[in-house]
Amino acid sequence: MAHTASSVARIPRLSRFGWLMALYAENCARLNRLFAPGRLATGRYVSSTGDGLDVYLDVIETHRYTVELRLTYGLHDPVTGEPDPSAFIRLYRDAGQAEATHCYVGRRWQDVIGLYPPPDEVIGHRMRMNTFLGKWLEYLAEQGHGVATLHPLQEQAATAEAY
Repeated sequence: MAHTASSVARIPRLSRFGWLMALYAENCARLNRLFAPGRLATGRYVSSTGDGLDVYLDVIETHRYTVELRLTYGLHDPVTGEPDPSAFIRLYRDAGQAEATHCYVGRRWQDVIGLYPPPDEVIGHRMRMNTFLGKWLEYLAEQGHGVATLHPLQEQAATAEAY
């Protein structure tokens, strides 16, 4: 029986948007394996592995379906004083996705793509940010960071004990 071009199974292609959603899902799995942020109370946490490069995780806000986070090192940009690198992350608990909403690596997104970029450029920028986040989370895991090395900052713990 001969196969024609129309009867051959076609491999579905992911659109750029589909690829971005898959990236969000991968980042969620990595983030949950690494720090389980959905279980943390609002506050600042530090992960130390003894390499002198501590990782800070700020649980900014928790809601029923989302958690707002900031991930950074204790390094600061010498010009602006902002933590660099850092990533603001929105964890969607119900959808199983984690999105880097913006990253600070020297410039703000408006400086990179402008105030009114075309949709294709926005998706491209989000892909770059979330690829960065995925690689960073993978690197942190390789360096030994995780739930076992994550602790509330001392001033936060001391304040909690006072009440």
